[in-house]
Amino acid sequence: MAGRARFSLVTGCGQGGIGEALVREFAKQNVRPIATLLPNEPSEHLDQAGILHFPLDVTKEDSVMELKKHVHAVTDGNLDILVNNAGIAFTMTAIDTDVSEVEYMFNVNVFGPMRLVHHFHDMLIQSSGTIVNIGSVGGIVPYVYGSSYNASKAALHHWSNTLRVEMAPLGVKVLTVISGEIGTNILKNDFDRELPEGSYYSPLAHEFRQHVRRTPVTTNRFSYAEKVVAQSLNRSAPAWFWYGKTTSLVRLFDIIGWRTVWDYIFWHMFNLGKIRARKGKS
Repeated sequence: MAGRARFSLVTGCGQGGIGEALVREFAKQNVRPIATLLPNEPSEHLDQAGILHFPLDVTKEDSVMELKKHVHAVTDGNLDILVNNAGIAFTMTAIDTDVSEVEYMFNVNVFGPMRLVHHFHDMLIQSSGTIVNIGSVGGIVPYVYGSSYNASKAALHHWSNTLRVEMAPLGVKVLTVISGEIGTNILKNDFDRELPEGSYYSPLAHEFRQHVRRTPVTTNRFSYAEKVVAQSLNRSAPAWFWYGKTTSLVRLFDIIGWRTVWDYIFWHMFNLGKIRARKGKS
C-alpha cells in the first residue's frame, strides 16, 4: 500500500454544509476526496474546487451500489476513509410528530450509513481504513422539539459503537463524532414548520416559530472540518470525538450530572411552565 494515493468518500456535500468543508479539508491533507450529492443537487461549488463528485441518494440501495462502481473504478478498490455525513433534521414536539416524516429521516440518518458500510466495507478492509460517523449532542441530551432527530442520532451512536468493536479485528477504525452546533444550513427545511392546530403546545406557538427560524451561535464548519479530518487520519483517535459549540458543557453534564439535569435546564430554557399553566386552567 506504500506510495499509493489515499482516498476519502464523504456523503452529503451540498453547498454550505459540513460535507463540503470536509472534502475541501481532505484535499488540503492530500487525501483525494470523493463527494456525493443528491441527484439534481447543484454541484458548482465542488466543480470550482476541483472536487470529484457523484450522485447519491443514501435511502436507495441501487444508488449506493451504483456509487460503489464509480468509487471502485477511481480508487482501484482501496477506500481509506468513509465519512457518513449525509443527514437531515426534523423539528416537532414528540406528541405532534408525523411518523412518516420521521421514517424518512431515519432512512437518511441511520439506514443511510448502514447501507454505505454494508456496500463499502470490503474496500475499507482492503485499506485498513476508517469509518467516520457524524453524530450530534442531540443524541446525548433530550433537546426539546428534537425528540425524533435526537433518537436518530442516538441510534447512529450506538450502532457506531458496535460497529467499532466488530470492525476492529478486520483492521478498520470507527470514529464517532459528537458534533455541537456547527454553522450549516441543516435547519433550512424546518424554517416554515408550525405546530399543528389544536396542539397541547399551542401556548408556545410563537416560541416554536422563533425556534425553527433561529440563527444559532455556532462553530465555523471549516474549523470543525479541520479537526474532524485530523482525527480521521489519526490511528490513535478516541472512539468518540467531541467538537463544536456546547459539546464541552454537554460532555461535562453527561459525566457528572444526574440523569434528569437537562429536564430542569430545558424546562426553563423552553418556558415549559407555560404549558403547565394553560393545562391547569383547562
